[in-house]
Amino acid sequence: MTPLKVADWITAKRLRAHGSILAVCLWSVYMLNMSTPGLLDRAGNLKGTDFLHFYTLGSLALNHDGNDLYNMNAQSQLVAVRVPAAAGIHYLPLYPPQVSLFFAPLARLSYACALVFWLTLSSLIYGVCCYAVWRVCPSLRKDKTTVVILALAFPAFWHLIAWGQTSALALASFTLMFFALRAQREFLAGLALGCLIFKPQLALAAALVFIATLHWKVIAGALLSAAAQLSAGWLYYGAGPLRDWIRTLLNLPSLLPMLEPRPYQTHSLRTFWSMLIPWPAASLALYLTSALLILTLTVACWRSRLVLSLRYSALLLATVLLAPHLTVYDLVILVPAFLLLSDWIVSQSDPVALHFELLLYPAFALPLLAPLTRWMHLQLSVPVMAALLYGIWNLRKKSGAGSLVPNSR
Repeated sequence: MTPLKVADWITAKRLRAHGSILAVCLWSVYMLNMSTPGLLDRAGNLKGTDFLHFYTLGSLALNHDGNDLYNMNAQSQLVAVRVPAAAGIHYLPLYPPQVSLFFAPLARLSYACALVFWLTLSSLIYGVCCYAVWRVCPSLRKDKTTVVILALAFPAFWHLIAWGQTSALALASFTLMFFALRAQREFLAGLALGCLIFKPQLALAAALVFIATLHWKVIAGALLSAAAQLSAGWLYYGAGPLRDWIRTLLNLPSLLPMLEPRPYQTHSLRTFWSMLIPWPAASLALYLTSALLILTLTVACWRSRLVLSLRYSALLLATVLLAPHLTVYDLVILVPAFLLLSDWIVSQSDPVALHFELLLYPAFALPLLAPLTRWMHLQLSVPVMAALLYGIWNLRKKSGAGSLVPNSR
């Protein structure tokens, strides 16, 4: 079967069927696992897992206790008091001080109530971002049902809820940045980018691309936004916790085993090479080399005449690939890329566009196979995302065509 015929096989009807099966399986497993009484799931793990850390940070903020924001033992003792079922659990504190202020209101609630509120809020943010981007994808208007089903079936969203993580906020930042760029408001786009200071690894690619392409309004907005957030923590706690956070980041290489206890659930170039190549020096060299190549391709896309939807999709793919640390739930930031690329594919008659389907389909589903990486030592999602980015870069040659030329919208 030729690649073109394979691409033709991926129809909206089949996508709805596959997505429905996947969504039912994923959420049935989640509901079954969470249906136990109390705070422990059927596997004996705390419900919400990572949310416990944010709940603890919020509790420290309520106590105005900045000295323990980066003290694992002190936080574990606090957990034992506030959430006895989680006694003995330790988390590596890496978030900047202002994150604790964000979660302080939730820490006034019981853990169970706070968790329900946070998962509901994360789901709403995810849904609003999906809807907002879908609204500006004219070729997907008639496929609303397909989009809804696939949004519910996206493995990264399932992991986001299962882990109780904060990646919905990162998705919101990237979505706001897209709409600001679409409206040609570069300073506002920078403000949205700077919001990612709570997960600075996700801002790395965008910062490098905008510096290389001399988008100084974006950089100025990002610096202002990030500084405002960090200042909030400084004003509340003083300079001590901010220094502790910077010190922790500088020591991060020695803390990676604690940060990534399950490296097979990570999806970036750094962990791709570290799992594939057993020699740290060699894997680091390959990461830096491949990261430079990905950055070069992305900068070339942003200097081209490609439409914003393609350039922004390339930026999101580069964000994932270049991030020094990126876990499966962070893949929700790719939602705009999936929607924008799908919209572009549907609007094209060029057979080259159809080949993107052969990459989008596995890019969507491959995070499900991540546990196999424990034995394969090959994270398949990473080369697929790199191939997608290369495909976008390769379209620069056709950027003179009307469908690829950028416009104000």
